[in-house]
Amino acid sequence: MKHSESRLQQSCVRWFRLAYPEYSWCLISVPNGVATSATQGRILKAEGMVAGASDLLLLVPRHGFGCLCLEFKTKDGRQSDSQKIWQRETEKVGNKYVIIRSFDQFRAVTEEYLGYANGIETERKTLKGKRSL
Repeated sequence: MKHSESRLQQSCVRWFRLAYPEYSWCLISVPNGVATSATQGRILKAEGMVAGASDLLLLVPRHGFGCLCLEFKTKDGRQSDSQKIWQRETEKVGNKYVIIRSFDQFRAVTEEYLGYANGIETERKTLKGKRSL
């Protein structure tokens, strides 16, 4: 991952964990771009690492989707062939996939996905009510 993509992702994760602490454990990173040795690369693939997987997964089902897959790109960044395949395959089985190019876009996408856009907070109220039982 390019440094500017990494900085954007870090800012988005920091904001998300402050804004939605109840979902902080459900937003996970997929460190596919980490430099490793050939041996470590073979081990990671054997453990299930898949080329092209999105940078972040929000493991919260909403609106008929199983989860939200977020791929960070610079303004002019393009998906690799493996990222296009991964997007197609993950959407085929019912997940939402979005390419994120700015913090504002990340915020809008996550708020809409979680059901908080335009002041609608029914999901959060329901979740908080369940925790108090």
